[in-house]
Amino acid sequence: MAGQFQYDSLPVLETKAGKLRGYQWEGTYIFKGIRYARAKRFQLPEEAEPWEGVREAASYGFVCPMLTRDNPQGELLVPHRYWPQDEDCLSLNIWSQSLDRSAKKPVLFWIHGGAFSMGSSIEQKAYNGENMSKYGDVVVVTVNHRLNILGYFDMSPYGEKYAGSANAGQADLVAALLWVRDNIEAFGGDPGNVTIFGQSGGGMKVSGLMQTPEADGLFHKGMIMSGVAGDILPYSTGDSRPLIRAMLEELGLTEDEAGRLETIPYHDLAAAYNRVSPAVAGAGGYIGCTPKPDDFYKGEGPAVGFTEHAKTIPVMVGTVFGEFAMAPLPFNKEQIPEAELDAVLDNRFQGRGKELKAVFAEAYPGKNPADLLTLDTIFRGPTREFVRALAAAGGSVYSYLFALEFPYQNQKTAWHCSDIPFVFHNTELVPAANIPEVSDRLQEQIFGAVMAFARTGKPEYEGLPQWPASREDDEATMIFDRVCEVRHNHDDRLLKLHAEASPKFDLAAMMAKMGDEIQH
Repeated sequence: MAGQFQYDSLPVLETKAGKLRGYQWEGTYIFKGIRYARAKRFQLPEEAEPWEGVREAASYGFVCPMLTRDNPQGELLVPHRYWPQDEDCLSLNIWSQSLDRSAKKPVLFWIHGGAFSMGSSIEQKAYNGENMSKYGDVVVVTVNHRLNILGYFDMSPYGEKYAGSANAGQADLVAALLWVRDNIEAFGGDPGNVTIFGQSGGGMKVSGLMQTPEADGLFHKGMIMSGVAGDILPYSTGDSRPLIRAMLEELGLTEDEAGRLETIPYHDLAAAYNRVSPAVAGAGGYIGCTPKPDDFYKGEGPAVGFTEHAKTIPVMVGTVFGEFAMAPLPFNKEQIPEAELDAVLDNRFQGRGKELKAVFAEAYPGKNPADLLTLDTIFRGPTREFVRALAAAGGSVYSYLFALEFPYQNQKTAWHCSDIPFVFHNTELVPAANIPEVSDRLQEQIFGAVMAFARTGKPEYEGLPQWPASREDDEATMIFDRVCEVRHNHDDRLLKLHAEASPKFDLAAMMAKMGDEIQH
């Protein structure tokens, strides 16, 4: 059956820079590839140039170029969309149910993941904002911005015009939020009720914006999904000149020719960076590709103290149970004999497997003890610290953990990105997310909580238990699972013992293994 499509009969919208025409599909107004700013390489963004006439907004814009080629794997877990890349990538997309300027619908501003180096606003099919807008009656905005050495590369020692280069990618996000403030009413949105939310690197960008004074007042709530990594992906520090000198030498240039990095083809620039950055990193030097604390970005709240703005906005923050446990277990966890599993756990946890198994049963009653092998602590530990630090600073913070198991690869525990389709009401787009008589109900619960949070600052949904804000000494974590419940300080002992018994974490090895199994 044909869907309902409208184009010619729709009104032309007036924005600050010019007129736009989108389209309507099945009742949702859709605008794609709207330019929100423009920027020269390594320089701060400026307002988009005004245009004459009516510009069509029916196609997604370019996505930011990446340092490495994407890996087309993991489509059952994280279905992807690939799109042309170009530095002219400062665009956003909008889904709305109304074009009435007085509608004042909540605005949800999505920031994609991929650390600070990869990804795009449309990289994952689950990022599509149509269902969120339709079922939540909200305005959804997704945004592209500069990444990797285009967005987080400190050229400031080589000229005043590069003063903001270390955090240009974050500055792009501020520019996009300014665009939303100035224009979103034309799309039915309320500029006074904007929730920024993001997953993984997108969550890190949310917490970064909370620590960016120029973003104060441009958003009113925040949601951080698997985006508090602590020291695992630290912000950049140090002098950038050793890195830049090494790149210049690789490119056959002198330091006096540093300005030529502005015009060298991106492919050559990226190749030079990829060749020299491991040695610079090995020597403890600055390699960019993450924000750098300065007057623009203050550094992460738990480390340097939360800004006054961060203390005043409601925040949802959480993780998923398995995060980077992408590979299947090498045995059937439902059938392995207990003695054999105990031996596996003892081998993994330096002889303390049985001790950990007992504490795990207290933290996650009903879970298979084999799930200790996929339990995330990379994000969960720092997230727990973030929740308690923000609560101690007077913030209103709601903690959650997505713990669903899936009928794939031996009852797989929740993986990195597995909560995204539930938040966007898009489980239909992710094959492995669909569990009969489970997924639909849990999707409504998670989606309902997020929509309530966007409206009121409290994730109160009639299909969930009462969910209080956490306190410094009481982390009240909503466990999203087949049965949802709030647990208080549920994994304190487990995280402590797990840290004591686990071998040292190797980030580089994890990222290399993950890259072989899934795109990011």
